Amino acid sequence: MTEAEKGLEWIEAATNIHTNYPRMMSGPVEGKLLNLLTKISRSRNAIEIGTFTGYSAACIALALPEDGHLDTLEIDDELEDIIREGWRRCGVENRISLHIGDAAATLPSLKGPYDLAFIDADKDSYITYYEAIMPILSPGGLIIADDVQLGGRWTKALQEFNDHIKNDPRVEVVILPLRDGISIIRKKG
Repeated sequence: MTEAEKGLEWIEAATNIHTNYPRMMSGPVEGKLLNLLTKISRSRNAIEIGTFTGYSAACIALALPEDGHLDTLEIDDELEDIIREGWRRCGVENRISLHIGDAAATLPSLKGPYDLAFIDADKDSYITYYEAIMPILSPGGLIIADDVQLGGRWTKALQEFNDHIKNDPRVEVVILPLRDGISIIRKKG
């Protein structure tokens, strides 16, 4: 087992021990998908909205080239110690910048361009995040949106998001029925 794999196991264990909703973590299957999509897209710079305990960020960062970089945004500063320790254990702490605060307020200060974006945060704000990312996403870049088939109180917001991207001529999209649904969106150009 590599140090990175051990680090990911540590993040998963810490998430289960120290958080009230460990199911929010992307986990090994989704982590492998994010890692693979980062490699396939040859992404050099990525952005993530919704870090939680840092598992998905580590998976993306592990797939970036040595000079690649990930900006990740998280509103909950109470998770910072777990996030940073997990990244240290995975050996990716130097490839990631953690931005603590409201993503909608932070996004305008980030310039990009980004080759890949992962959205896994406040479901009611998915359209806001998507529109803020589009101008700083490289042509041919990917947006991966998590939980797009999640029900409950977010059903209306996620349906509006799904309709929004389906009707956006700037992109092509496919929804994978993995966990609570993942949209893979490619910016044309």
